[in-house]
Amino acid sequence: MAAIVLAILALSTLCSIEAQKGGFSVELIHRDSSKSPFYNPLETTSDRVTNALRRSFNRVHRFKTNSVPTTAAESDLTADSGEYLMKISLGTPRFDIVAIADTGSDLIWTQCKPCSQCFKQDAPFFDPSKSSTYRKISCSASQCIDLERTSCSTDHSCQYAVSYGDSSFSDGDLAADTLTLASTTGRPVAFPKTVIGCGTFNGGTFDEKTSGIIGLGGGQVSLISQLRTSVAGKFSYCLLPISQAGNSSKINFGSNAIVSGPGVVSTPLVKKSPDTFYFLTLEAITVGTKRIKFTGSSLGSEEGNIIIDSGTTLTLLPSDFYSEVESAMTSQISAKRIEGPEGVSLCYNAKDEFKIPDVTVHFTNADVKLKPLNTFIRVSDTAICFTFNSLDGVAIYGNLSQMDFLIGYDTQEQTVSFQPTDCSKN
Repeated sequence: MAAIVLAILALSTLCSIEAQKGGFSVELIHRDSSKSPFYNPLETTSDRVTNALRRSFNRVHRFKTNSVPTTAAESDLTADSGEYLMKISLGTPRFDIVAIADTGSDLIWTQCKPCSQCFKQDAPFFDPSKSSTYRKISCSASQCIDLERTSCSTDHSCQYAVSYGDSSFSDGDLAADTLTLASTTGRPVAFPKTVIGCGTFNGGTFDEKTSGIIGLGGGQVSLISQLRTSVAGKFSYCLLPISQAGNSSKINFGSNAIVSGPGVVSTPLVKKSPDTFYFLTLEAITVGTKRIKFTGSSLGSEEGNIIIDSGTTLTLLPSDFYSEVESAMTSQISAKRIEGPEGVSLCYNAKDEFKIPDVTVHFTNADVKLKPLNTFIRVSDTAICFTFNSLDGVAIYGNLSQMDFLIGYDTQEQTVSFQPTDCSKN
């Protein structure tokens, strides 16, 4: 579930069959990039890091065992905590929207006219009456039956309702329309009859720069699942380091998303409930020469004991296990330990020079050796902090650990692959 900023621009239409044959890529932009509508030129890099950490802790509550949803519609999401945005086009003619792209939820929805209650957004609302390809979904349709928290309106069309842990929500018509993604080739890809939510009663902590949510999770109505036949269930991304947030990289679909070549390691993608989340199996973490066995989390001790999430900033570990990892780290660093920002446990004086021990994350069949930029980050002029932390039994592999890796998801073969990469050149 979590937050990914994706910006996708529309040009001319390319059929989805061609996408399946050749694959396609789109621009991937961090939410703090100058290309993002959230960009604040007055913020320093340290400000952005601190804000990202805050959003990260708000976000993770939905991953806890006692709040894990049975379906995507129940996901506990802080609506504005997404790290990425996605610009897509809906309808015919195409209408551009910008929404939070979330790997930890499924339904694609946007605010629509006529709106009985909507949160403020800068851009115009989507008007379904202006789209010749927009169709409401019937209550008897499988898309309605399979989705939790739906109801039937007087005209027998399907009504959806999603709510999030911060009391944000969206209710409206479940519908189908053409969704268009622009590719970096300059030839957009159109996907007819994509299931979307047309929200007419929405509220919560949403920012005026966004108009809804685009679910990239593993559930039936997510963008990835709905594109599955066209992209063979494959997508990949390469996350730029925060220091390069003004630049952009790509998210790839279909054959373009195959991760191969030198340095690639792959680990099984574990199917568990809810199917929204991407579960991996963590076996151990090595700090320097000390290997620390992972004994499990609130997600279990066997397969699927950690979630990989591009929207959570830190890598979060159960307290007992994190304590061992931190102890191994501190025993190998000779520098002055200082107080860091709230929610970060291990920080050092940024003016001290010290060697950062190698850290290797051992997933099943995949040893991922992290770089120093993955394990320590400058949060202020005076503090550099460890990018791992503890949180109430939760285990989440966050996006700081994923920076400068090409990470490919194959939901058909059920694998996740990692390849060390300079994402600025990807």
